[in-house]
Order: sequence, then structure tokens, then C-alpha cells
Amino acid sequence: MDARKTPAEEVVPEEGPQSPDPGPQEQPLDESPGETGPGTGEPEPEPEPEPPSEPEDPLSVAERERDEYLALAQRAQADFENYRKRATREAAAATLRAKSGLVGELLSVVDNLERALGSAAEGEDHLAGGVKLVHSELVAVLNRNGVEQFDPAGEKFDPNVHEALSTREQEGSDPGVVLDVVERGYRLNGNVLRPARVVVSG
Repeated sequence: MDARKTPAEEVVPEEGPQSPDPGPQEQPLDESPGETGPGTGEPEPEPEPEPPSEPEDPLSVAERERDEYLALAQRAQADFENYRKRATREAAAATLRAKSGLVGELLSVVDNLERALGSAAEGEDHLAGGVKLVHSELVAVLNRNGVEQFDPAGEKFDPNVHEALSTREQEGSDPGVVLDVVERGYRLNGNVLRPARVVVSG
């Protein structure tokens, strides 16, 4: 018999398991030694965490709060002191205005009493004595309340404290000198309450 084998009977040599095609090989990155960060292939180093802050000393906290409260108390005390001084000044000014109004009305009474004394005729000593007594007591009350009279006869005329009613020529007298005092002037605590009404040399 023909020992030749038909094509169907040809023995195909067995092949072992095929390894998959590895495909194109990746080329290693060109890395320079000592370089990190984006594009180098190595991750950036993470920042070091900040150390936790230490708690504040309780004594320092207490001293700071003490200083804050002390400054606040000092400001409040200064504000109160300013208010007290302002209230005192306003009260003194109000008292002075009220006193000035009352004294201003009493001055006309003093003027009339002085006119009565100046016009008292002889034989009216008993009446003049009573008027003089009332006048003296009234002037004393005014003096106790800071009111004082001033008579500028013979002084140089000063428009701040004198009111010129008229002028008169007089021999031997320099111009601008007070010749006669029609009504005396009054001061209240050093301030002119009423200027003296005078006749001045021309």
C-alpha cells in the first residue's frame, strides 16, 4: 500500500501558546537628575504643615483685658469730668445772668434814693436820715453779692466803662476828661454791669 498521506492527514506541528503582540515599546522619559515638578515625571513635594500655635498664656490674656478695661474707665472718667466742668460753667453763667437782671432793676432804686438825699431840704433831717439808712442797707446787700460802685470823676474817659451824655469846655482841663458823674457805674464780679454816665471835657 501507498504509505503517502493525503493532505488532510498531514500532521501539523503543535504550537505553544502565542504571546500577545507587545506593540510599540514605550520609550523612557528623558529625566534629568535633580529635577522635580510638572513635566519631570515625579510628583511635587507636599508643603510641610505649619506647627500648631501654642495657646496664649492665661496671665497675658488677663493683663491685656485689664489694660483694656482700665483705658475704658479712664476715658469714661475724663468724659464725666468734662461734663461736670461744663455743667458748672453753665450753671455759673445762668446764675450770673439772673443776678445781673435783678441787680439791674435795683440800681434804679439806688439812683432814686441818692437823688432824694441830694434834694433833701433843711429841716428834713429825720426824713433824709431814713432814706440814707435804706440806701446804705441796699448798697451793702449789693456789695455782698459782688456789686460795687465806681465814680470816675477826674479820670480819662474810657468808652468801655463810661457813657458820655454830653461834653463841656472847661479851662484848665485836658480834652477827654470826666468832669461830672450823672450816674455812678456798677461792676458785678469785676465785669461792668452798668457804665457810669458822665459829662466829658471837650
